[in-house]
Amino acid sequence: MSTTMKRYGLLLVIAACTVLVFYRFHDTVLPAGRSSFAWGHHSASVGPPLDSQDGRFRWSDVPVRYPVVSLTPLPTAKPKQLPAVQHTFTEESQQAAETRKSRLAAVKGAFERCWKAYKEHAWLQDELAPLSGGYRNGFGGWAANLVDNLDNLWIMGLKEEFEAAVVAAVGIDLSVSSTNIVNVFETTIRHLGGLLSAYDLSQDPRLLHKATEVGEMLLVAFDTPNRMPITRWRPVDGKSGRAQVADGVVLVAEIGSLTLEFTRLSQVTRDPKWYDAVERIVRVFDEQQSKTKLPGMWPVVVNAKDLEFTGDNTFTLGAMSDSLYEYFPKMHALLGGVEPVYEKMYTDSMNTAITHNLWRPMTPDNADILLSGNVRVNPDVEVDPQGQHLVCFAGGMLALGGRLFSNKTQVELGRKLTDGCIWTYRALPYGIMPEIFHMVSCASKDICNWDEDRWRDEVMQRASLQSKGLVDAYIQEQRIPKGFTDLPDRRYILRPEAIESVFILYRITGDQRLQDAGWDMFTAITNATETGLANAAISDVTIGADSKMDSMESFWMAETLKYFYLLFSEPGVISLDEWVFNTEAHPFKRPTVK
Repeated sequence: MSTTMKRYGLLLVIAACTVLVFYRFHDTVLPAGRSSFAWGHHSASVGPPLDSQDGRFRWSDVPVRYPVVSLTPLPTAKPKQLPAVQHTFTEESQQAAETRKSRLAAVKGAFERCWKAYKEHAWLQDELAPLSGGYRNGFGGWAANLVDNLDNLWIMGLKEEFEAAVVAAVGIDLSVSSTNIVNVFETTIRHLGGLLSAYDLSQDPRLLHKATEVGEMLLVAFDTPNRMPITRWRPVDGKSGRAQVADGVVLVAEIGSLTLEFTRLSQVTRDPKWYDAVERIVRVFDEQQSKTKLPGMWPVVVNAKDLEFTGDNTFTLGAMSDSLYEYFPKMHALLGGVEPVYEKMYTDSMNTAITHNLWRPMTPDNADILLSGNVRVNPDVEVDPQGQHLVCFAGGMLALGGRLFSNKTQVELGRKLTDGCIWTYRALPYGIMPEIFHMVSCASKDICNWDEDRWRDEVMQRASLQSKGLVDAYIQEQRIPKGFTDLPDRRYILRPEAIESVFILYRITGDQRLQDAGWDMFTAITNATETGLANAAISDVTIGADSKMDSMESFWMAETLKYFYLLFSEPGVISLDEWVFNTEAHPFKRPTVK
């Protein structure tokens, strides 16, 4: 999750400090063979309670300080027949099939290469360091990369590797953490999501048992007076029985993006306690949706301690808010359309975002594309013409929501947002989009003609140059492509969001152009990021391969390569009419109507 915090106000600065503490230590690299580390002292070990028979610690045995009096049950209504999401594909030509299969093989080869390196250099650690051959343990030391890729191993037909990984995964010791603070959101989407997805695909009961164990642990973070979760949680507090209180400063995505995984766990275990836990959060979002400073959307920062979700004045579909909105149409699908609150929250939030957050950038070729920016209400509504790689997911979200709710306008807006990300990839010298950038916002989303003088003026203003005569030299020195006014974060950290939307739009529209765009993205990324072991993030997309960093987050394999693989798979492989993806690209089985 990106952490661009400028001009977000005091509350967001406080939240940023929390985020930066997490990522600062996440970036620590250990050489292969060393024990896991803890933040500040030794790994957090666990005291009682222990199982009386085998002496093992069990999260399910931790006493509950604030018990739930009445559980909200899962909806019992029969799932509805929802509108079809996927395009009706016809049989491909022999030449098209050969091209597709060769691309598919290339993606699978990249995955197998990275998996081999992980096995040899970072087995059971969270992430491989792709330059040094060391590893990172920023997600509890609970083998994040392994759990994150169980479903990939199954989908790609690597069944022997899958079996070995399952054996390793079920042996992960959740009673010991490599970090003092655990990010509940990240653990939910990676570990719980990864285990549930692998279970849905394989029906291996060992995976459901382990997913339940993770779910029991995460539920302890909800043991607060108001049953709101502590999103940056100290497991030691939960284990020791200390009183816990939800935080007053919480990123909205982290508290609002637990619904899909917790609901799926309740569905497959038939135990409503996880659904009940997130349903309490949903009620707060629902009740306060129309009361925020930008009615329909929720601000980046909320107060979980006091149940105040309206105070902040910054609104975005991007970093720190993203998956909150992404999960509304997906929860609608997962519940078979029988819970109306998700359609209501999605419709109202997208109406606001379409009006205020979407903007058209001025481009040299007058491309009919859209981007999504950050809005600040102070007191007028002002949009910052910023683009983020992370917010590229929004094209797929709108297209999926448009299909599920029979809204053709949203499908078209999703296409334009996805085209905006494709355009940005192609506009950079190495064919890769940066983490964050700025462009010139057009006055109209319908008509926008290139104005070179205006572009130069905007570059000058962004750079605080004192003379127009300095602009050309600045553009050249800073390697700013035409159309862009600033590249404040030039990294590419192996992010998946652009190819995620390309994949979804391809499955929805059947447009062959999207497969070709995806292949261009894949070749550009692998050319710039491949190392002797795997693939590495780069610090500057205007420099490319010469700026590699010793980082390969688990989402590279779990999300980015998965979406590339599915883009070139046959359309029936993980059909969007049968599966719904969590924000870490883990597919969950949707209910079907016979």
